[in-house]
Amino acid sequence: MKVGVFGDKVSLAQAAAEQAAKAIRGAIAERGRARIIAATGASQFEFLEALTKMADIDWAKVELFHLDEYIGLPMNHPASFRKYLMERLISKTGISRYFFLDGNAPNPAQMAQRVGAELNSAPIDVAFVGIGENGHLAFNDPPADFETQQPYLIVDLDEACRRQQVGEGWFKDVSEVPAQAVSMSVRQILKAREIIAVVPDARKARAAKACLEGEIGPQSPASILRKHGNTTVYLDKASSSLLNEPVPAAK
Repeated sequence: MKVGVFGDKVSLAQAAAEQAAKAIRGAIAERGRARIIAATGASQFEFLEALTKMADIDWAKVELFHLDEYIGLPMNHPASFRKYLMERLISKTGISRYFFLDGNAPNPAQMAQRVGAELNSAPIDVAFVGIGENGHLAFNDPPADFETQQPYLIVDLDEACRRQQVGEGWFKDVSEVPAQAVSMSVRQILKAREIIAVVPDARKARAAKACLEGEIGPQSPASILRKHGNTTVYLDKASSSLLNEPVPAAK
């Protein structure tokens, strides 16, 4: 695992976007297309903004999947991850091949299976992920299932996860946050050729420490990233503040 620490979230986002753009361009050059997974949430704002401004990416050759979506939330809700990706990534780049998780599907399990089949039809070139305040990876809250090979799971959201969504301003109260979501499984995320984790802000410091220095196990879902052979974690000064072994700031 590679770790980069930057002075602020803007410089972090720019560096992560440059690496992401390089991965996308490389996949298109080698295989004629790039298959990517995108994360959502407030921590990804600056990263996606920087990525959509990168030059020389043939977005028409990009296929997009995403990590998770709430069950029972319509796409026009401010917290919908489909709405988020449409506004912050798809509409800005012209990506035309994207595979949404429909949280309003009559049968979420069947929907997840269908999207999962598309996901596994070919390798993923690069996955963009975040780390939750409770250490979750996608919506795999602790204790996460490290064993299942299913591409997507129906998961129950824990209290800490739901409070985070309120804290980020997506919902007014915990009672408004859906109790369940569709989430990409941990094993599926690890199948990506490359993983770029974008983790800014002081509120992520405990989770970053657990990911990088704690025991690898289901109680710290993001710790599994240390088992992947090509992961880069991007931190800023605030999110790296609790590390026992400070990482030199990137230039």
